[in-house]
Amino acid sequence: MGTFLLILLVAWGGVMALWLLFTRAAKSADVDKIKNRLVGVPKAKAAAKKAGEPQLIQRDQAMGLVVQRLMQKYQLQQKVHDLLEQAGLKWQPARFIHTCLGLFLGGFGASWVMLPSNLRILCWVVAVAAGAGPVLFAMQKRGARLKRFEELFPDALEFVSRSMRAGHAFSVSLEMIHREFQEPIAGEFRRTFEEHNLGLPLDFALQKLAKRVPLLDCHFFVSAVLLQKRTGGNLAEILDKLAYVIRERFKLRGRIRAVSAHGKMTGYALTAIPMAVAVLMFFVNPEYVTFFFTDEVGNLMAGAAVGLQLIGYAVIKKIVNIEV
Repeated sequence: MGTFLLILLVAWGGVMALWLLFTRAAKSADVDKIKNRLVGVPKAKAAAKKAGEPQLIQRDQAMGLVVQRLMQKYQLQQKVHDLLEQAGLKWQPARFIHTCLGLFLGGFGASWVMLPSNLRILCWVVAVAAGAGPVLFAMQKRGARLKRFEELFPDALEFVSRSMRAGHAFSVSLEMIHREFQEPIAGEFRRTFEEHNLGLPLDFALQKLAKRVPLLDCHFFVSAVLLQKRTGGNLAEILDKLAYVIRERFKLRGRIRAVSAHGKMTGYALTAIPMAVAVLMFFVNPEYVTFFFTDEVGNLMAGAAVGLQLIGYAVIKKIVNIEV
């Protein structure tokens, strides 16, 4: 089993190397094509080109074709694309899945070689943990990015309100945020302005903003702007009140976080104690611990214990997690 997985890992590495070489060759060809368009191509070379040459977008779609088909089959492509976009990572979904698969196979092969034969059941745990590394990293980046956006959002709303009172149009105020604020709010509003400036209606541009930033405050902002556009009213005053409501929610959320801190620490402690005891037992009485990995009944008991621990942690987290 271990030899087969190592052979599979080597084969996968070879395929990935060929794929990367093909990607770089395609990118260099694209760069040459753009240079030829800007500088100019001699007529002899232009006449020698084939009429049916693939377009750039078709070449990009051909890369990672197998992975893309699997993602489309299980309806994962849009979810992975949204996760990477919300995390601010300029990764391709196919390359992201390739990285996860490579880390899964690499973790399994390395743990199969390093662990003794009676503990090789842990190879699956190591492989899953390694394969989930990029996903957890993207989720962490997504949470940090959305949190930073939420912190800057009230100031951005007040900035738009002040610029509109100074005589600027709403779309111009969105573009000015790019120069006055930091990422990620600067890039998101800059993208919204460019989409509207290139011909997309303001309603659709704001709806795409709400899709890229799945925050309740952003949805309130988009709904307020679209409603004011249909019914009329003082948009600057609406944005000021919305910024005030968001700041009050921040204050209430801080009080709730202080009250629920004890419950969170209790959940962390109750979850960490069994794992710490298991690690200590590896050194104190390893024969007692190996029973959970070598015996079939021990495997069932270990699986049930891990499942109950996860359920208990999820229940505690659900209790202390209060939405505002």
